[in-house]
Amino acid sequence: MKKTSFTVLKKTISKATNIIIVTHINPDGDAMGSSLGLYQYLKNKKKKVQVVVPNAFPDFLAWLPNSNKVSVFEKNKDKVEKQIQKSDLIFVLDFNNYKRIEKLGEIIQQSTAQKILIDHHQQPDTAFDYFFHDVNACSTCQLIYDFICGIDSPRSLDKKTATCLYTGIMTDTGSFRFRGTNEKTFSIAAALIKAGAPNAEIYSRVYDDYTQDRLKLLGYCLHEKLTFVPGYKVAYMAVSEDELKQFDYKKGDTEGIVNYPLSVGDIDVAAFFSEKEGSIRISFRSKKFDVNKFARAHFNGGGHINAAGAKSHGTLQETVQKFVTVLKQYAKELKK
Repeated sequence: MKKTSFTVLKKTISKATNIIIVTHINPDGDAMGSSLGLYQYLKNKKKKVQVVVPNAFPDFLAWLPNSNKVSVFEKNKDKVEKQIQKSDLIFVLDFNNYKRIEKLGEIIQQSTAQKILIDHHQQPDTAFDYFFHDVNACSTCQLIYDFICGIDSPRSLDKKTATCLYTGIMTDTGSFRFRGTNEKTFSIAAALIKAGAPNAEIYSRVYDDYTQDRLKLLGYCLHEKLTFVPGYKVAYMAVSEDELKQFDYKKGDTEGIVNYPLSVGDIDVAAFFSEKEGSIRISFRSKKFDVNKFARAHFNGGGHINAAGAKSHGTLQETVQKFVTVLKQYAKELKK
């Protein structure tokens, strides 16, 4: 764990007058939960705060408290740039390399504001002033909980903060089933429920609010696009932009589909390729294989040992072919 002392972090926040919270491209439950949870805590402390995201977040997270106050860089670049220029403290949440947020990362790097990294992904960059980083944490929301309790106390968690943090922990642990889930995860979840997080309602809002098109897209991917690589413990799905349009695709509609192939007993690695706006977004999942190293080595991506992401600027066919080809380098680990 790489951690700046709570005394220093508390003093840094107390001196700040304009605070920005930024998270990664294609924000997920942990990204939005940690950002909005920290936002609510700082607002309760009478701080001037703004959450910034590189692009829009999924509709199934739009119910989160204060989500309507988030600034989307992609939609209003000039406004966001001015907000960043006025800031004197920037929190960087759920990613650890400015390349992950592309043009927005360049603007933040140019800012003279001090920067605090709170993240749980591997191999963080060093371009931050302060760190609260732990790869053993199940989520960035867990770290925000520890952060708030460290500079303040559990009593400072209100219902809105707890709701946001519980959402991020629930989604990033796959509803408390992934390997990063442990005794501490459940103790924090219990504390958040005690603070007011409506756990059953949160689950329902995230997982029981599919549109008909989203459910049909899932069925299409599993029935028509699921491919098992012969001789390897690997499966993948690749969906073109035209195919997504057939199901009136909305941001977040493909969330979680990559996990389904892992339910096959002898499959160790799953990949999902989706074509959107001229590039290919890739999600990797595994049971044992290190997809973080794989994504970093071959697709300029990264993440966790069992969950990683990347982006390709080749065609969908070229990207999938590259994936299948490089598997040969890992035959010892992935061959049946």
